[in-house]
Amino acid sequence: MPHILAIESSCDETAASVCCDGIILSNIIYSQEIHKQYGGVVPELASRAHLHAIVPVVDEALQKANVGLGEIDAFAFTQSPGLIGSLLVGAEFTKSLSLACNKPLIAVHHMQAHVMANLIQTPEDKNSIPSFPFLCLTVSGGHTQIVLCDGFLKMKVIGQTLDDAAGEAFDKSARILGLPYSGGPFIDKYAAEGNPEKYKFPEPKIPGLNFSFSGLKTSILYFIRDEKQKNENFVEENIADICASIQLRIVSILLNKLKKAADETGIKNICIAGGVSANSGLRKAFEELGTAEGWRTYIPRFEYCTDNAAMIAVTGYHKYLAGVFEELSVVPCARAPF
Repeated sequence: MPHILAIESSCDETAASVCCDGIILSNIIYSQEIHKQYGGVVPELASRAHLHAIVPVVDEALQKANVGLGEIDAFAFTQSPGLIGSLLVGAEFTKSLSLACNKPLIAVHHMQAHVMANLIQTPEDKNSIPSFPFLCLTVSGGHTQIVLCDGFLKMKVIGQTLDDAAGEAFDKSARILGLPYSGGPFIDKYAAEGNPEKYKFPEPKIPGLNFSFSGLKTSILYFIRDEKQKNENFVEENIADICASIQLRIVSILLNKLKKAADETGIKNICIAGGVSANSGLRKAFEELGTAEGWRTYIPRFEYCTDNAAMIAVTGYHKYLAGVFEELSVVPCARAPF
């Protein structure tokens, strides 16, 4: 029953998690509030905040799991992708623990971990998990991918964004509307009160299973510009309908490609993951489509959708079982292939 201590520090959350035999015992997340005043994540401030938070976050994760440092069998960390300064803090701290305890070191790809979030179980909540093979739509601020999963460590990207990610489309649309950072949750909030059919935004015609969101973002920008020229209070007076219409189009782009992937592969076990999978409109539409198509659908709990260390821990656990370890010379990378 190996114990894995995992650390996630790819962006602006400092997180630590302990798992035992693949079951999550603790998942501590410290979110950095300082970035709100700048309207986005400031890399230098993020890395400094990680330095301050990482020791207490790891200590709390161990205490909550009721596990001593000497009981840890391996240490896992996010190697890529992410902000290089933030990644360095987590990587060097984890390597120090590995060296001091003379225990194996495990490097984890952040996007692989988001997929693995669908396999997370806790002592109190042993949810059903997808069987292989399954498809996973991973949607976040920096990535949008459809991943074919044939095993715990056997994954292949079969579709991805050619430009902007879905989360970026949400956040940049929110900025166009003058909504606070981070904008995606605000669009979700207003969309619940609006008419999604009020305004029609285009859906790009991209061949295959790839995505594109740059054209949608531009169309929203021009639409708001033109309407404000007619009525300077247009956004304030129609914010709910605008947000609902934007959300409907982003969700339809995502799910139309996911349906195409399911049709082409014949796979019926379908998952979503990543920060945008916390969006209520996407979750509802995904479940409705799954029912209509006869899919077995899976969505991680909210706390495992956004950046967290539990997904690093469960990935690290399966790498531990497979004996996939790293030397202390391993370095983080801002961008790396899946």
